[in-house]
Amino acid sequence: MKRVAILQSSYIPWKGYFDIIAGVDEFILYDDAQYTKNDWRNRNLIKTSTGTAWLTIPVLFKGKFGQKICEAEIGDPRWAARHWKSLQTFYARADCFAAVAPTIRSLYEHAAAERSLSNVNRLFLCTVCDLLGIATRITRSADYQIFGNRTERLVHLCEQAGATEYLTGPSARVYLEEEKFAARGIAIRWMGYAGYPEYPQLHNPPFIHEVSILDLLFNVGAGKAARYMLSARPGGTA
Repeated sequence: MKRVAILQSSYIPWKGYFDIIAGVDEFILYDDAQYTKNDWRNRNLIKTSTGTAWLTIPVLFKGKFGQKICEAEIGDPRWAARHWKSLQTFYARADCFAAVAPTIRSLYEHAAAERSLSNVNRLFLCTVCDLLGIATRITRSADYQIFGNRTERLVHLCEQAGATEYLTGPSARVYLEEEKFAARGIAIRWMGYAGYPEYPQLHNPPFIHEVSILDLLFNVGAGKAARYMLSARPGGTA
């Protein structure tokens, strides 16, 4: 059996995204999809003393309507320094900030010189996976042939990767044509996000689950993060 997941890359995504990665044998970054403005591709939420705030990577958009995620270019290299400063401001008092900060700071220093949004997202994803002990193989849709409509593309990617199961999030129920997977002998497994335990979160209450994975890492550290992830539970993520 081989389980595969396919998602567009996101900037420092929430813990559910990493639970999907941990729940499969191969995770395919689908960055041949069209870039969507004001989406998770280039921004995410962090917890602050007054609620949540966006960290947004500026992307060149004018005259580039219809561009793919893998074609999206970053418009201002100062974003990395600004984001790191915001993280210092709001998480310096978090219990594990000092332990995790050197790795995350180094990430931003490397990312500052990168123009490709897709490359920046992958850099963060791979490093955070290492911190969490997630050894899943991460590939790109560009490594495979892509053709067909929305569902057919996913089916063909799964076939080329040798998948027998496809793990996807609940939002895909709106558009996914399950019969096309069944026709190719690929079972669909749906990710569920219910049951996440709360952890000691800075600026609490209220507790907020829907923030970047960095919130979890800064608050409890890389070594203890797994106990607050669904993928670490018996039975896995689906």
